[in-house]
Amino acid sequence: MPAISGKEYVSRMKALEPNVWINGERMTEAICDHSAYKGAVKTKAELYDLQQEDKLVERMTYKSPTSGERVGRSFLQPKTKEDLESRRAMIKTWATHTYGMMGRTPDYLNTVIMTLAASAQVVSEQDPRFSNNLLHLYERAREYDLSFTHSFINPKSQRTSLKAESLNKPETKIVKQTADGVYLKGARLLATQGGMTDEILLLPPSGKIYDEENAFCLSIPSNAKGVTFVCRESYFNGESTFNYPLSSRFNEMDTMLIFNNVFVPWEHVYFHHRSDLAHKLFSRSSFTPLTLHQVSIRQITKLEFVLGLSQLLVKSMALSDYHHIHQKISEIIIGLETMKALLDRAEVLAREDEWGTMVPHVHSLFVAVNSFSSLYPRSIEILQLLGAGGLVAIPSEEDFHSSLQDDLSMYYQGIDCDSVTRAKLFRVVYDLTMSRFGTRQTQYERYFFGDPMRLVTTLYHGYPRDEYMEQVQQLID
Repeated sequence: MPAISGKEYVSRMKALEPNVWINGERMTEAICDHSAYKGAVKTKAELYDLQQEDKLVERMTYKSPTSGERVGRSFLQPKTKEDLESRRAMIKTWATHTYGMMGRTPDYLNTVIMTLAASAQVVSEQDPRFSNNLLHLYERAREYDLSFTHSFINPKSQRTSLKAESLNKPETKIVKQTADGVYLKGARLLATQGGMTDEILLLPPSGKIYDEENAFCLSIPSNAKGVTFVCRESYFNGESTFNYPLSSRFNEMDTMLIFNNVFVPWEHVYFHHRSDLAHKLFSRSSFTPLTLHQVSIRQITKLEFVLGLSQLLVKSMALSDYHHIHQKISEIIIGLETMKALLDRAEVLAREDEWGTMVPHVHSLFVAVNSFSSLYPRSIEILQLLGAGGLVAIPSEEDFHSSLQDDLSMYYQGIDCDSVTRAKLFRVVYDLTMSRFGTRQTQYERYFFGDPMRLVTTLYHGYPRDEYMEQVQQLID
């Protein structure tokens, strides 16, 4: 079947009926109708609809090599630099529609699955059927336009413990193997969009794996028996796009996963109990550079939005003549242009890997993701400083439809805008920088690709610099 529409996505979610809990109660209504999910589901449906637009269909899709149907371009394994550019255009279109606010749009996991399938030969070392399973997962996801959530974070009962020693630990483990498949028990953090995707992809924990029982990769339907999604507190405050311009549209739910003897058939297992395979698959495949490619495009889009928002705020208050304002806005510009340059460099220096995939320059992208984890919180701080006390008391939509309307029109207008426009502008700034939705966005970007200290360490050990050391040594000699 071809790339799906928003209507088809919503229909799937209504039929799914996953086991979702929020505030101590099981969700009985369809997630499409629940306040904690409906805004994000609607926005995600809009993304799928973009695939159907006549003027965008070539950018958003390509012809499947197996069915000939048009499928999502984020599934495309890039073979050339032109393919990388076409993927960038598709990813940018979805990111622009969400202003970079949704970190788990479908193209993220679509990219992950594509990269793992491209290097599926690695897992045939354990069992040839596992490589076939990965290829089948990729083809099934591509042809049916499936969406995924994922998790690789284990809960820690003792942070000083490097090795789990019993099945009573909270980590998700394979507790039983049969001729038909395996059984899972335990918990996982953190599954963003948990409950509003077709399936779950479980990956091994990032970093060094001390326990072979944690070294597995498999997929599960979101409504599989024994799977429970436990939601964090909802950040939904209302459906008004005036009062809650971002959180009403882009609030992705984050969930904890609990597995109570969940059966997974062998067809959905990609390797297990092999930390060496986990390392080989994720170090030799294009997983890191191509996922970082998608991430960087979204982050750049988000920073473009922050820059536009900052400048509109300055304009509304006629602050453009102040040097400290120039410094603050320029700081965001410098960060944005640095991110764009790193992305361009990554594509210019792209090279074909051993699997025939055109892979962007990973070191450039690692610099980008390391930079953004501190660049974004600083940009949010700049917005807060620009808004100052004006962010503390902002009229609501209801105020403008009350007897206060005339007073607000006179006393709340901006230098270069009317009172309604000014209130809408400040509402966007507040929602992004000071609401629960906004503070979650900041924390999410700090840790998006993992612990910033681990990312720095990875960059330190991986970045080649022998050539530069040799230059200095020649001078010394």
